[in-house]
Formats: sequence, structure tokens, C-alpha cells
Amino acid sequence: MTDTEKAARVLEALKAAEHETAPVALSTLNGLIGLVQADGEQPLEVEEARSSAFMAICEIGKALHRGQPADRLWAPAIAAAERWKSLAT
Repeated sequence: MTDTEKAARVLEALKAAEHETAPVALSTLNGLIGLVQADGEQPLEVEEARSSAFMAICEIGKALHRGQPADRLWAPAIAAAERWKSLAT
């Protein structure tokens, strides 16, 4: 799977999970970890965008796991995934 395909899947999943209950969203986010891990050398900009998406997803996951509000965390994560997708293309 290419980086563009991975980023597209992550973006889709984030948009869908944003509207789910915390347990469902957390399960979805846990399923994304394999997609956001680097598995080959990419240009620095792509790697930075991928890692930003990964960190944003982790922040949402931590908030959901702790029962904290995550509403303000979704937009930055989606934006990071969109940036990753645009740079990976």
C-alpha cells in the first residue's frame, strides 16, 4: 500500500470516528497505528506530515482513553492527515 493510500485510509477513518462514541472511536484509532508507522524512506516533508498525523491520533487516543473531551483534537488530526495525503501524492 502506498503512502497516499495509507493517508487516505487514515483520513477516512478519522472523519468517521469523529462522530462515534468514545469506545468505538478509540477502537478505530487503534486500528490506524499500523497505517501511520513509517515503513520506508520518504522525503522529509512526507515523514514530518506522517509523524504529525501519528502524534495527533495519539493525542485523541489518550484523551478518549482517559475519558477526557476530545472534540478540539479531531480537527488538527484531520488536517494533519490531509497534509500527509497531499504531500504523499
